[in-house]
Amino acid sequence: MDETELAICRQAYATQMLAKMGIVGDERLRQAFATVPREDFLDPPPWRMANGTGYQDMPSTDPVILYQDVLIALQEGRQVNNGSPSLHALGLHWLAPQPGDTACHIGVGGGYYTAMLSHLVGSGGHVSAIEYDRDLAARAIANLAPYGNVEVVCGNGLEWPQSPADAIYVNFGVHRPAEAWIDNLAIGGRLIFPLCAPSRDGNDNLRPRSARGGFFLIQRTPEHYRARYLSPTVFVWGHGATGTIETYRVLDSTFRQGGMGKVTRLRWKTPKQEDEWYSEEDWGLL
Repeated sequence: MDETELAICRQAYATQMLAKMGIVGDERLRQAFATVPREDFLDPPPWRMANGTGYQDMPSTDPVILYQDVLIALQEGRQVNNGSPSLHALGLHWLAPQPGDTACHIGVGGGYYTAMLSHLVGSGGHVSAIEYDRDLAARAIANLAPYGNVEVVCGNGLEWPQSPADAIYVNFGVHRPAEAWIDNLAIGGRLIFPLCAPSRDGNDNLRPRSARGGFFLIQRTPEHYRARYLSPTVFVWGHGATGTIETYRVLDSTFRQGGMGKVTRLRWKTPKQEDEWYSEEDWGLL
């Protein structure tokens, strides 16, 4: 396809990804999906697509094939992918980045969804893009060079942001929010992160390449932190996310029991309260 035909394809793709998640009226997000070329953030073809049990070659080298709701490998050996467009449509919709916002994207991979954040905060905003893996960080630096409001940092995402941010978007699984995410969330700011337990085998040995749980939205008000469960999700387990087997077991059991849709608050560094959906000593969700 030529660029005009690809532009038409991206418009249809953007509409489909938002519609799939029931997102209505978010024209700015639709335009971000319709504008950013997905092929610019991937290796040259042939592209490799996750199929549930592994990866397979996509049946075409025409970029049009990328504009569907599929996972495409960035680092196949580590099962690191350019993630599900519909899931990220949901996440970015609830993150609601506004023009002029200071945003922090943590776990950027190749930078595709970082580029969308760049569009959403506009020329008056700024995006700090954090990636732990050196190879991926180098790719993100190159891919995001045309986006003048983005700064890519190779670093530990558990330590960012390092100053107040209006929007924090985390794209790896953790068993608890990092202190930097909560403490540096600006008043009125939004954080979205995947609360997950890492996969384990029958002997409780960790399989840290993947973690299953749910996307949660945290909103900071002057008085407290609101919380909302958004959707189930699977992400690569975050480097440096260190808990205990018992913690993972309890968190996994809590998800299996359900009830996360009733969560409305985050407790942070205050005494435990009754009827918390999930509870640890220094934080909980209720």
